[in-house]
Amino acid sequence: MKTEVRQLANLPGHQGAVYALESGEQDGTCFSAGADKLITSWDLHTCTNLPFLARLPDPVYSLCYVREKNILLAGTSTGAIHIIDLLRKEEVKILRHHTAQIFDIRYSLKQNTFYTAGGDGVLGVCSLDTFSATRILKLSTAKVRQLDLSSDEEELAVACGDGNILLLEAGTGKEKFRFSAHQFSANAVRYHPNGLTLLSGGKDAYLRVWDRQHSFAELAAIPAHNFAIYQIAFQPEGKLFATASRDKTIKLWDASDYRFLLRIDKDNYAGHVNSVNTLLWKERLVSAGDDRSLLVWDVEA
Repeated sequence: MKTEVRQLANLPGHQGAVYALESGEQDGTCFSAGADKLITSWDLHTCTNLPFLARLPDPVYSLCYVREKNILLAGTSTGAIHIIDLLRKEEVKILRHHTAQIFDIRYSLKQNTFYTAGGDGVLGVCSLDTFSATRILKLSTAKVRQLDLSSDEEELAVACGDGNILLLEAGTGKEKFRFSAHQFSANAVRYHPNGLTLLSGGKDAYLRVWDRQHSFAELAAIPAHNFAIYQIAFQPEGKLFATASRDKTIKLWDASDYRFLLRIDKDNYAGHVNSVNTLLWKERLVSAGDDRSLLVWDVEA
């Protein structure tokens, strides 16, 4: 598979590291947030800043846009979850059931629930009706780093700082399965669009592929990066996926056989000069990291 990448824009809008990217209110838009405590909005077609901007009291580590309610959830370094009504342009509630950073937030309309992953080792299970916590689950003595929902929204995958990945019933929070996935921390976890495998990335710099049909047996262990992997993002069509790393690079992979395709770096593509913390792949691939920039990429395969 021949893959070509072209940088469309470098969007300088933050004054600190960028930790979170999320889909925006309209197609072709996104939100970003980070250490400067700002939430900004971007048009990815014109590569320009949009009017929406919010300033929170603490650095923002995670964002989750609940499209059906037009609500933006923002998790901060102190463990607070700010609930912002985008129609009214105001904060309507703050949740404080965590005592450390909120590394990830995911929601399920089917379960009428959103989930919060904390640096305190806690998973918060919250109602989309009342925007309040219904269960507080202590999953690990280490951090809960990342979450992903299966396509049927019945299973929640949880990557933990002790190297384990947990599979929970999305409706009840009951643990179904747990396995050791990485030496040191498991940082990233994503269900493959084919529904057959689960991908994970760790502090050990390995990309690992797990068989959902056979008790999550390991199908592949790929030394994908030089330092920790922080994010895995699939192309909407499902043909490709990307990984982001502390080694300052983005790598592109064939989703059918996990074959390495292309390395996006500073020297060859004017890529990031510091850690790449997060990715968002909708119409275009967007990356962000410690260098304070959002880079917008056109990827053809």
